[in-house]
Amino acid sequence: MPEVIFNGPEGRLEGRYHHSAQDNAPIAMVLHPHPQYGGTMNNKVVYNLYQLFVKRGFSVLRFNFRGIGRSEGEYDNGQGELSDAASALDWMQSFNRDAPGCWIAGFSFGAWISMQLLMRRPEISGFISVAPPANLYDFGFLAPCPSTGLIVQGESDEHVPEPEVAKLVERLVNQRGSGIAYKTVKGADHFFTEQMEDLNEAVGSYLDNVLGLTPQIAAAK
Repeated sequence: MPEVIFNGPEGRLEGRYHHSAQDNAPIAMVLHPHPQYGGTMNNKVVYNLYQLFVKRGFSVLRFNFRGIGRSEGEYDNGQGELSDAASALDWMQSFNRDAPGCWIAGFSFGAWISMQLLMRRPEISGFISVAPPANLYDFGFLAPCPSTGLIVQGESDEHVPEPEVAKLVERLVNQRGSGIAYKTVKGADHFFTEQMEDLNEAVGSYLDNVLGLTPQIAAAK
């Protein structure tokens, strides 16, 4: 899990990058929660999402937004962080020019940023959105959502009420041609403190189904 440093809009950005041993592997990027509330690329949900993609043969990047860890710059209310994510995807694509697929994943604030990036980058073919903060940010830009994906929400989330996410999902699935799946995790708080395995199961099963893998094959990769 080598450390990487690459250029962002406001200076260097720090990340962790896994390059798949498979030729022409798909790529995935995972975005972390809010920088001003302790969010980093080492968040447990982010780390677990990262590992789920690694185990399925992806080349995967997670990184710190500006101002976090060794990443230069200062928090920029989402606009700068979106630019960071675009630069990170550019960097990863420079090493994976023939990648047959591109996925984006995000947790909380990172889910909001990831969905904005999804609207700007048509090469993104799938997404995983965990606890998207529908009560705090406007997701109206998803009109329509251009990609299929999975939204996962804890039923006991103390920061993002599940009914707010359910309303977002309802709007998305009612769009023509929508391929949005929704999974709730019983008893899970915002950070899936006691239900991390349930989160892994929900995301892993979805990926296996979409990618045409079996659990045995996925675990071996």
